[in-house]
Amino acid sequence: MQAPAGEADEAYSSIEALGPRVPLHAPEFAADPHAAYRAMRSHYGSLVPVELSPGVPATLVINFHTAVAILNDPMRFPADPRPWQATIPPDLAFLPMVEWRPNALRSDGAVHARYRTATSEALADLNLHDVRAAVERIAGPLISEFCNTGSADLISQYILPLVFSMINHVLGCPPEIGQRVAAASAAMFEGVDTATVNTMLNEALLELAQLKRETPGGDVTTRLVQHPAELTDVEMIHQLVTHYSAGVEIPQNLIASTLLLMLTDSRFVANSAGFQPPTGSAIDEVLASDPPLANYCLSYPRQPILVDKVWLPANQPVVISLAACNNDPAMNNGDYARNGWNLAWSAGPHACPMQARAASVLIVQEAIDQLLDALPEMRLAVSPQELVWRPGPFHRALTTLPVVFPPSPPLRYS
Repeated sequence: MQAPAGEADEAYSSIEALGPRVPLHAPEFAADPHAAYRAMRSHYGSLVPVELSPGVPATLVINFHTAVAILNDPMRFPADPRPWQATIPPDLAFLPMVEWRPNALRSDGAVHARYRTATSEALADLNLHDVRAAVERIAGPLISEFCNTGSADLISQYILPLVFSMINHVLGCPPEIGQRVAAASAAMFEGVDTATVNTMLNEALLELAQLKRETPGGDVTTRLVQHPAELTDVEMIHQLVTHYSAGVEIPQNLIASTLLLMLTDSRFVANSAGFQPPTGSAIDEVLASDPPLANYCLSYPRQPILVDKVWLPANQPVVISLAACNNDPAMNNGDYARNGWNLAWSAGPHACPMQARAASVLIVQEAIDQLLDALPEMRLAVSPQELVWRPGPFHRALTTLPVVFPPSPPLRYS
């Protein structure tokens, strides 16, 4: 990715020279990002000048092979944002999602290895049978709260409370602390100032970490505080921030988008023989075609660097478009069940740990199956074109998912 020896710099373009920056924060982008990705690919090539927020420039990578090379090159594309962060306004609405924290996601080298090992080993003992059973226990009462009404907004009434309850279960978080974390997370996505969000999160998560030091349990938080890495309370807060942000936002969006696909695509309706494609096939398709975290995996080159004959500036974010790369025409053959290559979980040293992937997919599948088993005649209450997607540079997230169905009596559950 470096310039060939002896070749003049003038042979290459700067990212700024490629054309106007595409505003990833705009509602128009959120409404139809795939049209935007196609236009980007036609006009810009593999690298796109974008804005994450008004006046906040970045480079978006939309070529699969280029993205994989960057994700596997932490020496030249480090994840630590502090040099960039020192140059931007401290009140950016999206800053809590990208700012430096002492955790694996925002670290490199030996520091990254320490955090990553602690996290991976804490997750490795996650009991997936327990996860499945917990989803069943949580789903039934939630469905019973609205099943006799004939209509619901699945995100606010089912998906979000289920996912938050599940991450609290996995982390061993009591309901009172979990409610405070939920309030802080909601404030983050509503654009409440960074200082307030961080204070809310830090206080709740510090209390959780201290609780598990005093009263251990069979949960991820306990395994983190007891890990040989000897994480401090401050470090524990920021490991838990990662668990909550990834463990809520990704499954929530994946459940909603998968349900939308299953409720609107005739391929997922039972045929005349009674066969219906399994939920797992729909999940695989969404992960490959419309992943819940669409643009992320930020890195910050420490010096100007040449990528695909384009100079990228030092200390400016390089963002991987997981969605655009997954839909790279050179890669996507539509075989979602066996593609194996998609970047929904990222790649390289900062990729999502395998046990976290397995737990996320299991939660998503069980949540969908429990819902559709209880309300098999559910259908979308509005046309797909009327649905609103949350603006923002990183996520692919519906604001609501309204459905209707024949009213049914509350479920019987133990």
